[in-house]
Amino acid sequence: MKCPKCSSELIKKTIQNIEVDECKECKGIWFDKDELRRAKDLTDPDLNWMDFEIWKHPDKFQIGGQKNTCPKCDVELFTLQYANTDVEIEFCEKCYGTWLDKDEFKRIISALEKELISKSQKEYVKAAIEEAKEIITGPESFISEWKDFTTILRMLQYRILTEHPKFHDIVVDFHKMNPIK
Repeated sequence: MKCPKCSSELIKKTIQNIEVDECKECKGIWFDKDELRRAKDLTDPDLNWMDFEIWKHPDKFQIGGQKNTCPKCDVELFTLQYANTDVEIEFCEKCYGTWLDKDEFKRIISALEKELISKSQKEYVKAAIEEAKEIITGPESFISEWKDFTTILRMLQYRILTEHPKFHDIVVDFHKMNPIK
């Protein structure tokens, strides 16, 4: 396959056990369908429940013009700006592959981590309710949805303990008085 930016040959590279294609010249990366999500999930497991799925949240994307050609199926790629980040991805609507320029994968992870730590208690409760529904009706396996749900509950716990340090002290004191045997 050829790079959609500079036409150099793409070479195989592994990101968190996911085999992707990287341009040896410009260091851009081609992710086949679902590889971007899987690489994100393996890079930071706390982000598993946070979706960076193009068609799941179309309101977060601004679609731009077509600039380059898909290295896999030779159709034009759509340029997408994700939410309030400086990440611009190129997406193929035919094979669902994604092109990221050099370091954009790292910026996606960074943007999602910032979003993760900035969520309020209310947002975590809402996310927990949605994820609880997905345990039964979700597109992923029961185990995958359960892991997502428990991750959200853990993040909610951290948020509560961060925002209410006295509650943290009560929990610590309780554990001191009632050690687990």
